[in-house]
Amino acid sequence: MHEVAVFVGSLRRASNNRKLGRALEKLSSDKFTFRYPDLYLPLYNDDLWAEPPAAVLKMKEEIASASAVLFITPEHNRSIPPVISNAIDWGSRPWGENSWAGKPAAIVGTSPGQIGTAVAQAHLRSVLLPQEMIVMGQPEIYFSKPASIEEDGTVTDEQGLALLNRFVDRFSEWIERMT
Repeated sequence: MHEVAVFVGSLRRASNNRKLGRALEKLSSDKFTFRYPDLYLPLYNDDLWAEPPAAVLKMKEEIASASAVLFITPEHNRSIPPVISNAIDWGSRPWGENSWAGKPAAIVGTSPGQIGTAVAQAHLRSVLLPQEMIVMGQPEIYFSKPASIEEDGTVTDEQGLALLNRFVDRFSEWIERMT
């Protein structure tokens, strides 16, 4: 069983992307253990390394101990949300202590719009590659039916369920190949 550090780019309790995370967690319970690092971090400031915030050190430890990383991102102004950008900044520093390097990773997201989170995912992919993450290319999941995910993670749309199951299987295979 692989431990996956899951970074949900929305802090909102009723977030559709958080519901997508619960759905993926439920669908993959025989393959993965999901850990959700706390993303209530101070804004990145290099001066803070003199006395690193405990939440930052804990997040870096959770990344280091994980087999892989899953980013579940909404799209904010055609880009990634600040909470994910901030976590990436903290995880990649200080110089020489990049917690992301060598980690298999995948990106998903949900939105009721037809192109969903496509632009944010493309942007995030371009940010993760220089962090030396091994980012899974396919399948790309722009889940456009967030209303079909119930609070407990049950997916009621058959096509959506098949898509998410395919993603879980491919992510599991990706982690196996990359570790």
